[in-house]
Amino acid sequence: MQTSLIRNSAYILIVLLILFGMYALFNPSEEKPEEISLTALVEMVNQRDVERVTVKGDELKIDLKNGEKRISEKEEKVSLTEYGIDPDRVEIDVKNKGDSGLLLTLLINFLPFLLLIGFFWFIMRQAQKGSSQALSFGQSKARLAQQNGKERITFKDVAGAEEAKQELYEVIDFLKHPGKFRRIGAKIPKGVLLVGPPGTGKTLMAKAVAGEAKVPFFNISGSEFVEMFVGVGASRVRDLFNKAKKNTPCIIFIDEIDAVGRQRGAGLGGSHDEREQTLNQILVEMDGFSTDVNVIVIAATNRPDILDPALLRPGRFDRRVVINIPDLKEREAILKVHTLKKPLASTVNLRRIARQTVGFSGADLSNLVNEAAILAARKDKQQVGMREFSEATEKVMLGPERKTHILSKEEKKITAYHEAGHALVSNLLPRCDPVHKVSIISRGMAAGYTWNLPEKDIYLQSQSKFDDDLAALLAGRAAEKLVFGEVTTGAENDLRKATKIAREMVKEYGMSDLGPLTFGHKEELVFLGRELGEHKAYSEEIAAKIDYEIQRIINKAYKKAFSLLKKNKPKLEKLTKRLVDKETVEGKEFVKLVGAKKI
Repeated sequence: MQTSLIRNSAYILIVLLILFGMYALFNPSEEKPEEISLTALVEMVNQRDVERVTVKGDELKIDLKNGEKRISEKEEKVSLTEYGIDPDRVEIDVKNKGDSGLLLTLLINFLPFLLLIGFFWFIMRQAQKGSSQALSFGQSKARLAQQNGKERITFKDVAGAEEAKQELYEVIDFLKHPGKFRRIGAKIPKGVLLVGPPGTGKTLMAKAVAGEAKVPFFNISGSEFVEMFVGVGASRVRDLFNKAKKNTPCIIFIDEIDAVGRQRGAGLGGSHDEREQTLNQILVEMDGFSTDVNVIVIAATNRPDILDPALLRPGRFDRRVVINIPDLKEREAILKVHTLKKPLASTVNLRRIARQTVGFSGADLSNLVNEAAILAARKDKQQVGMREFSEATEKVMLGPERKTHILSKEEKKITAYHEAGHALVSNLLPRCDPVHKVSIISRGMAAGYTWNLPEKDIYLQSQSKFDDDLAALLAGRAAEKLVFGEVTTGAENDLRKATKIAREMVKEYGMSDLGPLTFGHKEELVFLGRELGEHKAYSEEIAAKIDYEIQRIINKAYKKAFSLLKKNKPKLEKLTKRLVDKETVEGKEFVKLVGAKKI
């Protein structure tokens, strides 16, 4: 930043000098006053036509009373009185002769030449800079971080992912003690692929490996290899690996490797495609590591299914470390890391927050803590309380509260019945998650919401769980139909979710009368590049049966929800009235109104 400031200041100075030089060259100078003799000066003084005579060395500047100016010369070190000028008749001003006039004259005379020299110097410097950029075009843009300072990241800074850490401890041990492995004939993997959804901490984990091993860490994104010119990416790959070999032992981390690691032969460029050239060079360089070079390549991606098989074969990225969405215990540990330097109120229960944030990644939890701190600062609080965390959780999950979105009395009533239907059916069905909060306050795109909070993390979904969840999703529409005799557009998002679940039950999970079969699978079709499509491996007759099964499952769930609401209409009316009055009903109050959940 300081270098660019100096460079910009130099450019501004050059421009100012050019403007000043042009002004000095093209601006006409003042007309030179008429030069007179000393005799004429004496005569004019005696006639009292002269107001002032300024003496500067041997130069005389004469100011006449009529405003005109004259100049003259005399001998140096000879006073004007010796020429017969009476000091009583004129004002005589004597000034010491300096070099400023000479310097100004030299500056004006030589300034154009200086400007020309400066202009040509500037042009030559830019040309040299351009040539140096051209020469460095194929050099790697990887950033080198020495993991030995106070900012060093270790596994203590990475909460959760214990299985991934255990896999990576072997990499750390190899970087620290490579001889131990070589003596017994073991080969450590040259490439480690970190796989997981976005925000789960893949980049942070790679930095922690370098921090634990205390080795240099080269960090580069896959997209930084690719340029519009063919061969540049391959050149940068060669330069990166050459730099790494000079800094062994070290780690090369390539983030988002799917930018260059996609399956080859998918585009129209063939072997001349720049991305494929870059991928080929990465494969060659990873094969070219000698046994005494302690360089480990770690790459991260959230799309391992599209990577080229040559990248994943033994000898390259043959070790795959999965970093998944954190579970309850890991979420609590991550929250402890992110709240370490934040003043928390004594009422804050991180375990409860972790339970409310099922499905959150590490990045989501970091964002949640930051939103809670922002809310506390906005209220001028000195500590972050549980209320701020609850508001932040709702904001992250459901969107910001829309205070300006005011419903009419009729719309408010319809929304209340809709959300009460969701909440009541969720409470009546045993496999639905318990209701944590019901509200008709608009958030995001929704006019209201029902917040169900699972008791624990669930990894396997049963058919009966899907059936109950579908009934709860369709209960809002069923409540509208039961009370008003017609439905509104408020159930649009519920219908989309329910249809998606029913389609997956039939086509992917075999949870229908069609039997334990799957129908169709997602694949990338090669057509002007790769695009996502579905391979239809079944007949039109089966397609009609799939549509029938989806419709049957949806209708069955809708009838179940309608029947439950009809049998428990007094509870529906009671909950709706409370929602209209208070707009929000919390979990404990909800249980008092409609009773405890059946388990």
